[in-house]
Amino acid sequence: MRIRDWDRNLKIRLGGEAAFNVIFWTFFPFLSIYFTKSFGKGWTGVLLVLSQLLSVLGNLVGGYCADRFGRKRMMVFAASGQAFGYALFAWAASPWTDLPAAGFAGFSLASMFGALYWPASQAMVADVVDEKHQSGVFAIFYTAVNIAVVVGPLLGSLLYTDNPYAVLAAAAVICALLALVMNRALGESRPAHIAERHRTKAGTPWYGAVAAQLRDYRVIATDRVFLLFSIAGVLLAQTFMQLDLLFPVFLKETVAQTTIFSFRDWHLTMSGQQLFGLIVSENGLFVAVFTVIVTKWMTMYRDRYVFIGGALFYAAGIVMFSGMSTFWGFTAAIAVFTLAELMSAGPQQAFVARLAPEAMRGQYFAAASLRFTLGRTIAPMSIPLTGLLGFKWTFALLALLAVVSGFIYNVMFNQLDKPPRKA
Repeated sequence: MRIRDWDRNLKIRLGGEAAFNVIFWTFFPFLSIYFTKSFGKGWTGVLLVLSQLLSVLGNLVGGYCADRFGRKRMMVFAASGQAFGYALFAWAASPWTDLPAAGFAGFSLASMFGALYWPASQAMVADVVDEKHQSGVFAIFYTAVNIAVVVGPLLGSLLYTDNPYAVLAAAAVICALLALVMNRALGESRPAHIAERHRTKAGTPWYGAVAAQLRDYRVIATDRVFLLFSIAGVLLAQTFMQLDLLFPVFLKETVAQTTIFSFRDWHLTMSGQQLFGLIVSENGLFVAVFTVIVTKWMTMYRDRYVFIGGALFYAAGIVMFSGMSTFWGFTAAIAVFTLAELMSAGPQQAFVARLAPEAMRGQYFAAASLRFTLGRTIAPMSIPLTGLLGFKWTFALLALLAVVSGFIYNVMFNQLDKPPRKA
């Protein structure tokens, strides 16, 4: 499905979200340095965990609200909230105020509103795109994000260090413009008959609506196929989240210098720490170039083989990475690792869209994102684990988790293929 054939809602969102993602990745990689300098390593870790918990809450509430109040309303509200959060952060980070606590409050607000935005945006794709084209559309949005991951940090290295408040102010302006454009130009995509299901009776107290929300999420938890999908996702997250956790530590401690290119007596060498930056850029470049191609390729195969194959490629990639010592070896490993990532991106989002009942799409997407949130919470344990097991066995354990996730996907599809019980 070509972009020119997309629904108008998606075209507007692709442009606006691409602009925001570029500016977001211009400052995001440098935030840990900013907060560490302000609060110290210990407090920074605690505060970022608290911020993550707020995002989890925002994600779950956002899923419910997207189904109850509509996709457009929640996206406009969330983008407006992000604009306020980044504006507060920009003000706090300016040289005239320099209030790190207020800056962290602004960042936390922006993160929470970003979590509110996500379920509605994913549900809108499921609302307006035919099932056979959903993987491709999700893949293009994923590609746009990864182009931003490549371009943003390069801009940030030039702009953010000297003018952090200006970059944050630009993020606030882009979010505000995105909210205005969406408010004027987007159409509501939530099917009309779903609104009735989520309408609260007159006189119902606020805790009645909360109870209804909890009941809906309980229904999701009892969906055995979805539960297996989420468990497999948490296990698989332990591999792909190591790109920003274990990989840099491994490169720094095991690679003193490596040659990138050589010509006669001239050699271009890098330290392990410098090599990590190059490896991340390669990953982002591969994703930006090959996402759509690989997603189209994956549509030729059943979801069972795509999901299990992706898990096995993750296992292979992480084992390869642990055994390399040269730039070209690490490039080969990250190519296999990225292939696994691309096999999983669009198809898994499309799978959630197919699995979710029409009336609960927002909540299913919100609950599905918890596999990343929980995975992100557990994944840092790999670093202290290397002190006990060493790098070799830690990487082997991570590969084993990826293989186990593939086994769980197989069980999930066996469950999905069972004929429904007769009443």
